[in-house]
Amino acid sequence: MTSAKVSQKPAQASRKGFVHPEADQEAGEQALGSKTMLSLQRHWQAACFLFGAAFINLLDTTIVNLALPSIQAEFSATDTAIQWVLVSYILAFAGGLLPFGRFGDVFGRRKLFLWGLAGFLASSALCGLAPNMETLIAARLFKGLSAAIMLPQVLAIVHATFPAHEKGKAIGYLAMVSSLGALAGPLIGGAIISADFFGLGWRMIFLINLPIGAISFFGVLLSLKPLPEAETRKPDWLGAVLFAGGTIALMYPLIEGRSRGWPLEILVLFVISLLLIALFWGRQHKLAERGRSQLVPANLLQSPRFLSGLAKTTLLFSGLAGSVVILAIVLQTGLEHSPASAGLILAAHPLAAMAASLSTGRLGARHLQKRILFGFAALFLGMLLMQRLIALEAWPLVLWGPLTLIGAGAGTAIVALFQSILREVEASDAGAGSGALQALQQVGIALGIAILGQIYFSSLTQADAPQLHVSAFQNVLWLPIAIYAGLIAISLRAALKESSSDASFEAHKSPDQSRP
Repeated sequence: MTSAKVSQKPAQASRKGFVHPEADQEAGEQALGSKTMLSLQRHWQAACFLFGAAFINLLDTTIVNLALPSIQAEFSATDTAIQWVLVSYILAFAGGLLPFGRFGDVFGRRKLFLWGLAGFLASSALCGLAPNMETLIAARLFKGLSAAIMLPQVLAIVHATFPAHEKGKAIGYLAMVSSLGALAGPLIGGAIISADFFGLGWRMIFLINLPIGAISFFGVLLSLKPLPEAETRKPDWLGAVLFAGGTIALMYPLIEGRSRGWPLEILVLFVISLLLIALFWGRQHKLAERGRSQLVPANLLQSPRFLSGLAKTTLLFSGLAGSVVILAIVLQTGLEHSPASAGLILAAHPLAAMAASLSTGRLGARHLQKRILFGFAALFLGMLLMQRLIALEAWPLVLWGPLTLIGAGAGTAIVALFQSILREVEASDAGAGSGALQALQQVGIALGIAILGQIYFSSLTQADAPQLHVSAFQNVLWLPIAIYAGLIAISLRAALKESSSDASFEAHKSPDQSRP
């Protein structure tokens, strides 16, 4: 087995040759000397600046939605043009995550992170100063590409530089910062647009990225030493084109299909996406046979744990993102809540996710499969409870209960799931692993919004009664409920196997280890 899990195991084995994650973590903690502790402090300093860049990416993604009406009014833009402000970013971002993640392994993760962040800041300035819609859409496309260069390096650097016993905590903090960005976007965006600082109106939501991003840029530049290239062979340029093309051909129909009535050309794009991904998959295996560099190492494409982890990630985010987006529509369009009121109700989800990410991340590599199972169970119960309580439209704050449960489940599952996936990835392939993980996350989000949106809008009639929106949303939630029920069934076996491993580990502990 050629995973990072093997290469990072300093711990003792049991009589059967088993190495337990807790033993790995304990050995890592005991091995820390003063020099290593100093190095670890530098890693945490750099991580703070890396997380700052991840924060502005999430902030920008969520904040721009509030500015669309103001942008449309200023430029007298069509609905299609406004939609492309969002679509251009999403397509460039999703298509570039895996290729640029791998390029970080080849050309240097620190270097690509800094280039990506510089591009992100330049495109933010261009968005804020855009004189027309064409410039704004082009700037958003550039920003999506820059984010795809920058973001995979954050998780890859964490995976490659932090010791095993600190990795879970670092991923937990990253998930917490992401939740904070999702929470802060609507709140900050509304305040900025309403305040109209310097008469700039909506433009300030893009310009706010500049000071935060500049701090992150110079912080990483000064605190993170240049990292050696993990892969010295030439990158797979054709594979990058095939994957990016396949991802874009898949994402575009998911985003545009419902609004365009699913015409033939949209359906053809689905077929093209499958063909391009199949060609990409075959090419990776051929390159491995020839000993040449692959965009995704063939050993990962042959790893059941890695592939099943990616599948779980896609399903997790498809059920989660689609449900939250549709709930926001129901609260404002169906139940006629103001944006501020809807934001207050929805805030329970990211707040709970932040708390769960931070608390469970401190467990390190302990009980990963049990935490994944707990997270899926909490998501299942939260969705089931929300389906019942949404009918109490006179008492909208009762939704804080299920949304808190959903947020706690998401925060718990995501941190543990990301850790379990990256345990299968060698440090030298960290960029490819994190890029694939985040690309499938974006596919899951788009898939969930497309499918759940189709169910929701097809359930509505010409009448606009609140009860119809509530009923349509209840129909929508059956799919996430089924998804998380299936994920519970799939994860149960792994959790039981982990429990057996825990028992074996305790049974084979030496007397010294058993002492408190």
